[in-house]
Formats: sequence, C-alpha cells, structure tokens
Amino acid sequence: MQQLSALDTQFLALETDRNYGHVGSVALLDPSTAPGGSLTLDGLKGMLEPRLHLVPPLTQRLVPVPFGLDWPYWVHDDHFDLGHHVRELALPAPGTREQLAEQVSRIYSRRLDRARPLWELYLVQGLEGGMVALVTKIHHAAIDGLSGAEVMTILYDLAPEGREIEPPAPDAADGEQAPGNAAMFVRGLAGLPRYPFTVSSRLTRLLPHVDVVPSLLGMPGSETVSRTMSRVRRAVTSDERAQIIERPALRAPRGPYGAKLSPHRIFGLGSLSLDEVKQVKSHFEVKVNDVVCSLVAGALREHLRAHGELPEGPLLAQIPVSVRTEQERGTFGNQISLMIVAIPTHLADPAERLRDMHEQLRAAKDRHHALPAKALSDVSTFIPPALHARGARAVLSLSAHNVVRPPFNVIISNVPGPPIPIYTAGAKLEALYPLSIVADGSGLNVTVMSYREAIDVGITADREQTPDVQSIVEGMAGELADLLALVG
Repeated sequence: MQQLSALDTQFLALETDRNYGHVGSVALLDPSTAPGGSLTLDGLKGMLEPRLHLVPPLTQRLVPVPFGLDWPYWVHDDHFDLGHHVRELALPAPGTREQLAEQVSRIYSRRLDRARPLWELYLVQGLEGGMVALVTKIHHAAIDGLSGAEVMTILYDLAPEGREIEPPAPDAADGEQAPGNAAMFVRGLAGLPRYPFTVSSRLTRLLPHVDVVPSLLGMPGSETVSRTMSRVRRAVTSDERAQIIERPALRAPRGPYGAKLSPHRIFGLGSLSLDEVKQVKSHFEVKVNDVVCSLVAGALREHLRAHGELPEGPLLAQIPVSVRTEQERGTFGNQISLMIVAIPTHLADPAERLRDMHEQLRAAKDRHHALPAKALSDVSTFIPPALHARGARAVLSLSAHNVVRPPFNVIISNVPGPPIPIYTAGAKLEALYPLSIVADGSGLNVTVMSYREAIDVGITADREQTPDVQSIVEGMAGELADLLALVG
C-alpha cells in the first residue's frame, strides 16, 4: 500500500461532474512501421501487458479512509482487467483532425471509474492518410508532468522492434491486501495525533513566504504576515535565503475564461516549428519558454479582442514547476510547485510582449527560488483531510461566481519531450498533443510538448465558454510569424 499525499488528494477533491481530474494526450502514429503495416488492439495490449509492472499506478486502485480521517491509499487491484482500460474505436470517413478532436472531447468529458485503476487508453482507427491515434487519460492524483513523461517509457521504444522488458520480481504481485473499512478506520485514527505537529513544523517554514505562495496569493493580511516573519527570520538567522523578496501586486482580472464550467470539453490541437521558435529565442536573447509564453499572450490578446473581452491589465498565468529531486525520479504522484506570472496581453507590439514576458518570467523565477521547494504540498497539509474536499470545492465555487477574484486566468505548461523518433508497438510517433485540466474560474489550459523538430500544442477549454479554441492555436502560429518577420 502507498498513501497519497495531500497534494495528490487535492486533485481528487476538486473533481465533480463538471470539473475533471484527469490529464492525457493525443498521439498521432504512423502504423506503416509496425509489424504487418498496422497497429491493432491485440498488438497494443500484447505490448502493454508485460510492461505494466514498470508503472505501479496502472494496476492500483484507490482505497479511501472512512470519514476522510486521513489521505487515501493506492492498493494493488486484484481484479485488474487490461481489456477494460484499453479500447478501440474508429472514425467515420474521411477521418479528419476535426473529427478526431470531437471524438477526443467525448472521451475526455467523462470521469474515470474510481473503483478501478484511474486510466484509460483508446486506439482510434480510420484517420485520413492512413494514420491512427492513441488517446490516453490518467488521473492527476497519480502523476504530474514529469512523472507523466516517465509513463511514456511504458508506451514507447527507441526502435520499431521494441526492447527487452525485465519481468517483475516473483513476489511483486503478492502485495499487501487492502484492509477492510474497520482496519482503515483504525489507520485513520492512528494518524490523527501526528497531524498538528506536521502542520506546525511546515507552517514555520512557510510563513515568511505566505504572500507569494500561489494558492494563498492575495489573501487578506498575507503580505503583512509574510514581511513580519521575513524580518524575524532575517534577524535570528544567517541563512542567505532569509530575505524579504519582491512582492508584486498580482491581481487577476475578472472575466477572461473565468465562468463556471460545463460538463463538456473542447480541444485545440496544432504544431509549431521548434527551429523557428529557437530563431526568435536567439535573436531576442531570451529563452524558449519565454517565446512560448509570449506566443500564448499574443494569441489570447487577439482572441479576447475578437470577443470584446480584453482587459486593460495583463492576465495572470499559473505555470507548474517540477520540484522532483533526483532521488524522487522513478516515483509517481505529484511533486510540483507553481509560479504565478503576469502575461503581457495588454501590450500591442509583439517584440515588446516578448521582452516583457522575459522579464516577468525572470522575476517569477527569483520569487520561486526563494520559496521552500515543497511550499505547495505544505499548504495542502493545512486543511484536515475530512474538510479537504469541501474546502477545495468551496474555493472553486466562490471564484466561478465572482465572489472572490480568481488567483489566475490561464494555465501554461511546457513539457520537454524526446528529440528523437520513438515508437509504440512498432508504430512511429508523429505528434503528441497534451491534454490537461481546467476548473471553475480558470477555464483555459495551454500545454505544449517538444518532440523532434516540433512543439506540439494542446489547448484544453470548456466547450460552452470557448467553442472557438482552435483559433487560439492559429493565433499562436500567427504570433510566431510576426516575431519571425522581425528576425528577418
């Protein structure tokens, strides 16, 4: 058995019939490199089955603690059925990208079954040009961005022939049996006495930075508490990090992408040239991520202008940052922190937007480096487990109904992928579009993944709020063209 962390559990707590907790991807594959020139469901399952032990969350199910006394546990699913998780369907002719996106929307707009391991995989046949697609869903409670990239190691190989997989240890399947409700209740009671001590030890580390922790951003009195505790710590310690860091006035404008979600999702999918992004990066002497975030800012500016919703000030973006250490590589669950960054949607000139984006990200990284590495997970432990789900949903509801100002307007995530071709069951990966999470009050997520010579873009949105989400992908391409014209 393995217990979920408070941060892992937060992704479960936020889930409702409209707010989904799963992430995933759409992979476009060329089956001509696979045995027999096709990718079949049996071939896919035959490749997966001997590898499942490499990624424990794929065969583990959730076991809650009664009355929410403690965080839930992952346990081995004794009735695991690969056929339930791996499925096949086909698009009607002609199998366009638009049809694929619609099918993905239907797949994605359903919650995962918590009685089973929290993932699904769909093999989609019938795409134009002889292509096939692989659509994945896995709950964010089980993985974050970096460990999600490690999950790719189970699906993909460096050659069409695959690789030798070391079998599991003989006793690996004989794990601890899931306790009954009575035993789990006792476990929960046993953990209660240590809860106040855990919170108090983390609270003392976090108080000097409380006003720049993303999930506490803008709370009344947080800046006063933070500055006071920073001065106290600086007076009693020689730690170089004991400094009063810059406290910018970050306030997300109300309105953009901030309504209550519907149960329906929609996706924008596309690719940008990594070489062209690097040309812009070199010319302006910035970083690749600066360029990516600037492309998003330019595209959102045009999208909001077209709808008459462009605010005077910049939007705020939440940018996830991995804090997984070398010792934690190969583990799963969530080891992330967050940066809140102003993106220059209020600036009209593309070059000025890029330079401002560079400065905003540089300042945000300085603030982030001054935070304790596990600040986000520390904050998550402050709420007792029994109140966690209710508290998380209440915060979402207040933001969606404009009772409180949203902490951010959009999520932007940049995940590095392999620079060389990879294969699944012999089929060559041509593109990999990430799919992610949106929530009440922040209904737009832009995630990009680099692969070979491309940056693949996946934009997740609420269908009722942003039915024209594909235009944002096109806006990113237009913004890149404008910056390339300046490069000459």
